[in-house]
Amino acid sequence: MGSKFVAGIILGAVAGAALALFLTSDTGKEVLEDITDAAGNAAGTAKKKLAGLSDELEALLKKGKEFVEDLEHKAKEATS
Repeated sequence: MGSKFVAGIILGAVAGAALALFLTSDTGKEVLEDITDAAGNAAGTAKKKLAGLSDELEALLKKGKEFVEDLEHKAKEATS
């Protein structure tokens, strides 16, 4: 079990070193920039969709409130 642990540590160190070399290379930097740009675009799109959904929900709630108020008015007229 101890040898598996040491092998895991060595493998992790090698993987970390390889990742560090990749990310500091020009290609790695481009990949990282692409990922960052994609994440930023996704966040912007999500914010726009959420804002649109909020507007739609607000309009739907307003219509629902108007519908209930209209029903209340009609019920009062019918019972008067």
